[in-house]
Amino acid sequence: MNTNDSDRRTGVRYQPDETPPMALAFGLGLQLAILSVAATVLVPAIIIRAAGGSDAYLSWAVFAAVAVCGATTILQAVRFGQIGSGYVLLMSISGASIAISITALAKGGPAMLATLVVISSLVPLALSARLWLLRRILTPTVTGTVIMLIPVTVIPHVFGMLKDVPDGVPAVAAPLSALVTLLVIAGSVLKGTGTWRLWAPVIGVVAGSAIGGIFGLYDVHRIAEASWLGLPPGTWPGFDLDFAPVFWTLLPAFVLVALIDTMQTISASIAIQHVSWRHPRAVDFRAVQGAVAAAGVAKLLSGVSGTVPNTTYSTTVSMTELTGVGARSVGIALGTVLIMLAFLPKALAVILAIPSPVVAAYLAVFLAMLFVIGMNMVIQDGIDYRKGLVCGVGFWVGVGFQNGMIFPEFVAELAGGLLQNGMTAGGFVAIFMTLLTDLTTPRQRMETALNVSALPKIREFLLGFASQSGWDAQMANRLDAASEETLLTLIERQGARAEKDRQRLLLVACKEDGGAILEFVASTGEENLQDRIALLGAQTDETLVEQEVSLRLLRHLASSIRHQQYHGTDIVTIRVDA
Repeated sequence: MNTNDSDRRTGVRYQPDETPPMALAFGLGLQLAILSVAATVLVPAIIIRAAGGSDAYLSWAVFAAVAVCGATTILQAVRFGQIGSGYVLLMSISGASIAISITALAKGGPAMLATLVVISSLVPLALSARLWLLRRILTPTVTGTVIMLIPVTVIPHVFGMLKDVPDGVPAVAAPLSALVTLLVIAGSVLKGTGTWRLWAPVIGVVAGSAIGGIFGLYDVHRIAEASWLGLPPGTWPGFDLDFAPVFWTLLPAFVLVALIDTMQTISASIAIQHVSWRHPRAVDFRAVQGAVAAAGVAKLLSGVSGTVPNTTYSTTVSMTELTGVGARSVGIALGTVLIMLAFLPKALAVILAIPSPVVAAYLAVFLAMLFVIGMNMVIQDGIDYRKGLVCGVGFWVGVGFQNGMIFPEFVAELAGGLLQNGMTAGGFVAIFMTLLTDLTTPRQRMETALNVSALPKIREFLLGFASQSGWDAQMANRLDAASEETLLTLIERQGARAEKDRQRLLLVACKEDGGAILEFVASTGEENLQDRIALLGAQTDETLVEQEVSLRLLRHLASSIRHQQYHGTDIVTIRVDA
């Protein structure tokens, strides 16, 4: 578990807590805005036109969507209290909500859609406060599988964009512009260094757009017709508080989509942490909680402003991996540019005029990198036959549902066709298998005060657990020693907190693959034990020597240690082999 120079991610140039030059931060934010605003504009347009909405409402919904996504992207980066992740996470339109949003608009109008979105925002807001309760379900295996399924879900639409060209354009225009975009991005990343690597995506898009422009693919008429500055002609639709039967019919589907969006937010917020630091770190679940809370605020603002729901996107994960810049200032710049674009129709038109084959080639690179990030998350958590089965079955079930190969005649009508989405279907399967494994694992638990006086009670509890598990006195002594070091370390981290006498400790023990899993649930300090143990080989201050000795003993006694930190709750899980 030691962290040394070989563990260092040499590609990371700026970590979240570092400040790159302003021009660099703004440039990367502009890149992300240019390449993501199309979805933020086009998805609401598809929803509203499919539902037969008016042009006035369409103009308002697009304006509100871009502005809300920009504001909440900034919120994700700056982390206001317990809201926001503190990382570069893009907020954009929820793809999972397209079908039900069309239905809500068609049957109840914009006001009913706004009411449903506001109520569904309570789901992520509530889950963010008690996210630790889902710790055994939303494991790295599950979140990694979901991330791997995001490209599977999106790539059919991406490949469809390769054919989205006007009539009369030469047949070679689309493949040539897409190929140039792909080659320039890949070449700049593989062979370029410094500035070339940072600007690879935008260089590729400019090159591909230039080729497309030669064949008439770049829509200059859209730019010419757009105004320079202005507000949309539409007005706020208000709320529908009649709560008609159609409202209650649609509400369960909106709640389900909110759960799916929350799962996507959790996956994205974990993935961004994996690619933003030079040295591997334990996932900070307080940041994950903040990301979920910010996503809830984003959904709430979408409803209040009368536009379609949004969620957290994983686009910035691939961008951070590609450029090596994870600084928060990039997220602030990205959100600021989006807000500016909401008030600048002509600038928005310049971006929307980028040929679809060029956008498709760019997205293909990012989705490929996102798949690898998800795969690495699963592997780094350690693969055994259980995790391998969860990941494998979940992934391929998702692929099957996405491509309509698994009982399509039933799936098309089930839950409004929601399971036709591969990420949703595969994610639910992975969660179900993980939950089934967890519920069928017998556990013993005890609760006590978080102080040294609890040691005799813990010793007696573990002695009984070892005896029931068929282990000898040597294994019982190892469990006792490991639990003592864990408890003492948690108490040490607690420090001189005023309410420490009232804090409780929940100890859960179970037998797994011939070893013991001990889970300590407590309320403690800020430092992550998993990171601290990983840094034991580094030079330490003399005042920390005593604590370091305790951590070294714990590392010696336990074969694995995992520390999950939430707001108000710390969970340390250790494995002791027999």
